[in-house]
Amino acid sequence: MLSQFMVLFGFFALVLVSIFWINKAVRMFDRLIGDGQPAWVFLEFTALTLPGVIGVVLPIAAFAAAVYVVHRLSAESELTVMQAMGYSPLRLIRPVLVFGVIIALMMSILAHLLIPNSLSQLRLRQDEVSRNISAKLLTEGEFLHPAPGITFYIREITPEGELRDVFLSDRRDPESAVTYTSSRAYLVQEAGGTRLVMVAGLAQNIRREGNRLFTTHFDDFSYDISALVSNDAINLNKVAFASTLDMLLAPAAVAERTGTELGLVMSELHGRITDALMCIVAALVGFCTLLVGGYSRFGVWRQVLTAFGLLVTIKIVESAVVAPVLVNAALWPLLYLPILLGGAVSIGMLGLAVYPGVLRRLTGRMRPRATGAGA
Repeated sequence: MLSQFMVLFGFFALVLVSIFWINKAVRMFDRLIGDGQPAWVFLEFTALTLPGVIGVVLPIAAFAAAVYVVHRLSAESELTVMQAMGYSPLRLIRPVLVFGVIIALMMSILAHLLIPNSLSQLRLRQDEVSRNISAKLLTEGEFLHPAPGITFYIREITPEGELRDVFLSDRRDPESAVTYTSSRAYLVQEAGGTRLVMVAGLAQNIRREGNRLFTTHFDDFSYDISALVSNDAINLNKVAFASTLDMLLAPAAVAERTGTELGLVMSELHGRITDALMCIVAALVGFCTLLVGGYSRFGVWRQVLTAFGLLVTIKIVESAVVAPVLVNAALWPLLYLPILLGGAVSIGMLGLAVYPGVLRRLTGRMRPRATGAGA
């Protein structure tokens, strides 16, 4: 059974990761390629988002694998044969526990190592791209604002790199706003930075004092645009980038360093732990729920829907317990309530599978008794 779980888990994980990843990649492709970035930057960015996507789909894939394996065993009567040979539900659940622990270990590696590192690296690369002047300025047919008080427009960019019909408005000095227009321009890299060389253009200087306009025609003019790109230090002090060990040993220091509340740090720390435990819970809920009811020629779709509803309920509880922890960090034990709820549901379903007579008695009491007609 364990091999079947792993094979089906790999299949569902691959399908779900592909769907989620392609969805992210399409949106990222439009933004990056539209900003003039090469294809390798797009591939790098999508690869850095992959650990986060995998972390989202692992519990879902574990649940789907557990449900599908039990459904197939029940449909082919293999589950009935195993139970007739003396395999109790307690024995059948052993491979599910092993399967859940394996997926939880995978999730732990993702949550504690790969996802924080990939997010921090993605933040670094995004900042590098945002500081790239070509990405900021080389966009056709749009009025861009690369810095406060600066407006830049290019009508066309030729394959040779020539900029056609350039408009540049510099209003950083409110007392003397300058507007440059030129029919042709080029971006030139120099040791001291990047310059915009405009050819055959006009400079219009509006001075507030006296409300006068001065115009200057020029054959060529060089404008330093290096200052339009921010050179501030990259801020990697985010809770999502912090290591689990730092949050575990000194959560208050992490909160102070990142400028956030202690509740957010505790939510992130214990959220990484509960994400791994949720993989075990998802597999157990799916497996134990389908064990209840035994073989039926109508299939186990009712149990499948019940298992799905239980998992959705657990996820709703998981979302609900986050808000109190964000307000009061001392309430972090609430984050483990969905895990306890899932464990209790699994134990209850397993008990009904071990003692099926209890379920029959309960359903028998709920059915209305037929009354015969008296003579």
